[in-house]
Amino acid sequence: MSNVDAKISPYLFVAPFFVLFGAIGLFPLLYTAYVSLFDWEVGADEPTFIGVENYRTLFEDDQFWNALFNTFSIFVLSSVPQIVIAVVIAALLNANLRARTGWRMGVLLPYVASLVALTIIFGNLFGPQYGLVNDVLGILGIDPIDWQASTFGSHVAIASMVNWRWTGYNALIVLAAMQAIPRDVYEAALVDGASALRRFFSITLPMLKPTLIFVIVTSTIGGLQIFTEPKLFEPSGGSGGGTEHQYQTVVLYLYQSAFQGLDLGYASAIAWVLFLIVIAVAGLNFFITRRAVR
Repeated sequence: MSNVDAKISPYLFVAPFFVLFGAIGLFPLLYTAYVSLFDWEVGADEPTFIGVENYRTLFEDDQFWNALFNTFSIFVLSSVPQIVIAVVIAALLNANLRARTGWRMGVLLPYVASLVALTIIFGNLFGPQYGLVNDVLGILGIDPIDWQASTFGSHVAIASMVNWRWTGYNALIVLAAMQAIPRDVYEAALVDGASALRRFFSITLPMLKPTLIFVIVTSTIGGLQIFTEPKLFEPSGGSGGGTEHQYQTVVLYLYQSAFQGLDLGYASAIAWVLFLIVIAVAGLNFFITRRAVR
């Protein structure tokens, strides 16, 4: 019985996770793929099987390509500065600062704040007429920008919200990895005469590679599925992403197709294409990071 217990017990302990994952994760994923093959509208008694027609229509849809461009633009403007700044903040927090615990808690405050409240505050900061950002630009002699009407301006504003919320969170993850690096490695490099900058690039960054891969992959997954920030950035709270869809992301378009257009088949096709794009970009970032950080 002890041998049977040793072999079976581990599977019983992990079984609840896989049961829950199958019920609320894997089944909806596969069912969405099934729905994407139908002309399936809300309330329809008998959906019509149309095969890959939803996907063909999707690849010919200019609004989808516009949403995909917006998604990648916001993703690049948010994730790249976010990771770089997070590593810099982590290095500063790893130094001998006074009240280090207070500083570490401080960088996490934007993450624990309400996302809705944060989006409303940033919407006011980037207001076209009375926003603080335009006031500062006016002091510098720069003409005010209509952040919501401008494609690039709206992407910068939304990316600023994402960076403000997630940079501190990622910084603490990187900081935890920094503190796990053995001190004797730094001491040996110091004895050899390596400067602080040389120690950072030759020791710290290479030994942070697993953590950086994790942070970059999770940032990629979250960045390509951005929804709340662009939705609440529009004053009316709509899912159009502006009057000309200038900041409508793929998930916003999915939401618009499913819950406003009531076309579940087409929305499911959008979801699956986004799923494959996220996997491809996350995998690409994984291999690039693994090769770049040595």
